[in-house]
Amino acid sequence: MEKNVMSCVKHFIANEQETNRIPPALIPGALNQSLSSNIDPKTEHELYIWPFQDAIRAGAASVMCAYARFNNSYGCQNSYSMNGVLKTELGFEGFVVSDWGAQRAGLASANSGLDMAMPGSSYWQNGNLSKAVSNGSLTKSRLDDMATRILSTWYRLEELNSPAFQNPGFGLPASSLAPHTLVDARNPESADTILQGAVEGHVLVKNVGNTLPLKKPKFLSLFGYDGIAASRNTPTTAFKWAFGLENTQVYPNGTYWSDAFLFATFLSSEPAGTTGPGVALNGTMITGGGSGSITPAYIDAPYDAFQRQAYQDRTLLAWNFVDLDVTVDQASEHCIVFINAQSSEGWDRPDLADAGSDRLVENVASQCNSTIVVLHHAGVRLVDRWIDNPNITAVIFGHLPGQDSGRALIEIMYGKQSPSGRLPYTVAKRDADYGNLLGPVLPVGVDYYTQDNFTEGVYIDYKHFIAQNITPRYEFGFGLTYSTFDYASIGVSQGYANTQYLAPNTTVAEGGLTSLWDTIATVTFDVCNVGSVAAAEVAQLYVGIPGGPQKVLRGFGKQLLQPGETGHFSLALNRRDLSTWTAQGWVLQKGTYQLYVGKSVLDIQLTSSLTI
Repeated sequence: MEKNVMSCVKHFIANEQETNRIPPALIPGALNQSLSSNIDPKTEHELYIWPFQDAIRAGAASVMCAYARFNNSYGCQNSYSMNGVLKTELGFEGFVVSDWGAQRAGLASANSGLDMAMPGSSYWQNGNLSKAVSNGSLTKSRLDDMATRILSTWYRLEELNSPAFQNPGFGLPASSLAPHTLVDARNPESADTILQGAVEGHVLVKNVGNTLPLKKPKFLSLFGYDGIAASRNTPTTAFKWAFGLENTQVYPNGTYWSDAFLFATFLSSEPAGTTGPGVALNGTMITGGGSGSITPAYIDAPYDAFQRQAYQDRTLLAWNFVDLDVTVDQASEHCIVFINAQSSEGWDRPDLADAGSDRLVENVASQCNSTIVVLHHAGVRLVDRWIDNPNITAVIFGHLPGQDSGRALIEIMYGKQSPSGRLPYTVAKRDADYGNLLGPVLPVGVDYYTQDNFTEGVYIDYKHFIAQNITPRYEFGFGLTYSTFDYASIGVSQGYANTQYLAPNTTVAEGGLTSLWDTIATVTFDVCNVGSVAAAEVAQLYVGIPGGPQKVLRGFGKQLLQPGETGHFSLALNRRDLSTWTAQGWVLQKGTYQLYVGKSVLDIQLTSSLTI
């Protein structure tokens, strides 16, 4: 079934904040327009288009345009981004679909490259597109192109003789509260993949004295609101259930978060800067909130999994998932604290840490000399208030593990698998270290056209920290395992690809000029597991491009190695990896390119260079 699923890559382009992403739809007479992300072409191509280009080359079926404006033109009627970049420069052959209600005009959106409006279109209904063809304001070829892109994608992915093709759209009742036939679309063969994905999303960032893995402890004490599942998982509160927010019912001050307020926040119809709760106090966090969330068949919370493991090991468990000011049984061998940081579509996070959760961690650590902290969160969560406490002996960034949260945690904490996740962001020591990227841009006074100027260029995250000489708490790419690895024998071989300044004007396939994917050089090296347990190492390749950031991630490899085993890594660098965007397009500069191989962006093990 999976091979017949259409992927939708979103949101194109520069959808970098939620605040003011759409006009305030529920405020009568409001004149505000969506925020505009203003980006120069170099930054646009080297940073923000880059992942879309990769996805299109990999065969993405559709691309979703964003609510917000890009360089002051709405994302779903921006001819430059959809016709110019997406369909021409990148050769995208699929269809462009609007975010829900993101269409802001009829003919302008159709002529600019929008192929499908969701969940419907007041602009295109009643035969308006056919009328536009008749009066010459829309060409017949463009209307045919819209239909062709949608239908050809269906035929491209669907097996014509499958039941799904013969009966499309089954299993989608108009209301889950009305009588309907249950359709179980789960594939039993996916169970291992779901669990393993959860395991590999965990990042171990602190492990003093080999606190982990646990070895049949006699007595564990569990604390924290994130340790148990939400008390409800039912569509009776339809909006929160569908958007993965059943565990987010109240603010830290106890104020109830109503469905009406949630809906208004999603529609930018609350005062500027209004956010939802920064923590999910009503149950473990397995997914972010919003339309990208999941409504799982079950939730295996950390507490559930620890109960099962305790039964096997005859471990005594004590727990308190309610209070922040707790009392710890002094016989506890280890204390485990579960906290989270909520993140959702519709609003930007109010902070990078919350005082209540930090207070809980400090309270437990003051009474327990082996405190383990497990966080569930999307993106950065600061930990400097307590990370250096000697009683905090291990910390796991669990991120968003999905329905198998507890099972995945047991796999890691009991050494059934060594952790292998790496941080895809930089964890600072303080908020201010992120500079002007810390919070969203808010309207100033009666500002109907809020402008977000991306003046930092490509210098975000680790590139910003390195350029500003800021020492982070945990750097990009960081993550511990239960083993140790030695790196050796770096080699660089150049291929026979054309290294002229301008990319050869070859054919355009999905992903852009085919010459952009020509291999310019290959970097090889060996990694040996010199520890005593099997573990996977994630080796990372960074490149210093002349005139650009000191280091840019351009490749990585992951291998599971047994004790004493050596793995050989080979990472290719293509033309795009080494190029810079100019007014002439992608260009390959003459000069020396520094090469860095390491365990993270700062933990470099091997260096070399490449001369073009």
